[in-house]
Amino acid sequence: MHADFAASLENWYAANRRDLPWRHTRNPYCIWLSEVILQQTRVAQGHDYYLRFLEAWPTVESLAAAREEEVLKCWQGLGYYSRARNLLIAAREVAARGSFPCTAEGLRKLRGVGDYTAAAVASLAFGEAVAVVDGNVYRVLARVFGIDTPIDTPEGKKVFARFAGELLDKGQPALYNQSVMEFGALMCLPRAPRCGECPLAERCVALAEHKVSELPVKARRTKVSTRYFVCLYLSSGGATLLRRREAADIWRGLYEPLMIEFSKPAEMADILRHPAVVGWGGGATFRKVMERKKHQLTHRTLLVDGYLVSLASRPEVPGGEWIDESRRDEYAVPRLIELFYRCVDRARH
Repeated sequence: MHADFAASLENWYAANRRDLPWRHTRNPYCIWLSEVILQQTRVAQGHDYYLRFLEAWPTVESLAAAREEEVLKCWQGLGYYSRARNLLIAAREVAARGSFPCTAEGLRKLRGVGDYTAAAVASLAFGEAVAVVDGNVYRVLARVFGIDTPIDTPEGKKVFARFAGELLDKGQPALYNQSVMEFGALMCLPRAPRCGECPLAERCVALAEHKVSELPVKARRTKVSTRYFVCLYLSSGGATLLRRREAADIWRGLYEPLMIEFSKPAEMADILRHPAVVGWGGGATFRKVMERKKHQLTHRTLLVDGYLVSLASRPEVPGGEWIDESRRDEYAVPRLIELFYRCVDRARH
């Protein structure tokens, strides 16, 4: 049964796999880089980032020598910036030891490398017989075999890891792992799976029991809170103000204009009363260029208003630095600020 399952996936993969650049190499650096970029990122988006990183840093040693700000700038727009920071730290760890660890156990010791990434690199680059378990694999196994143990519990992680290991084609671990992940990405989709074309349809428990939409099971739902911000693009004499985020949050090391948080949607009067604005004196003109922009993070929804603020003088802002506007795009910023910049630029033209 297990061999038949693996063969079905591998045959399907041979006929349907996407032609992706990281599938033409066994270089552990290239495979690791692709896996980190593709975490929580669509392949279509990650593809260009992968090529951009390899062009900038073709070896792990060259990446290890890069500055954090350079790496964050190259990563800009991908989100989850801790991945970029961990990428750089791990590259330095590999460079210091002289080579990549060649086992999943060794790879897990690198910064930011969890069970999935370790298994992917170990199997794809070094041929180790270790199974990958990611969101695609959870979905395929849960549906085909009717497993209703919640995937976000310690018990569920153990059940799926053990079962994935039993199903693994130990003679061709790289082929099998790529096959099951690709099958989940292209066929056994989270929504609207292609059951009518599925080579596993006849044996799929979820399809037979009409439970496709119910599997895999999650025990917990993420509670999402809403936060309100005003973003102020300060402009004075060809200069603008940026602040580098130093707090230990997802945007640490990135830059932003002045951002002020409010407990509710802010009116103009609320902004003018804020301590960061009060000291500016007269002469400041505010032009609203972005209204209630929704920016979704994993646990938070940000609703952001944005203003272009023209000033005769340059007030001091704690942690702020006035820079020539022509250099603005040299500074790595979150995706939200990229969008805000576009609103500012449109308003000026």
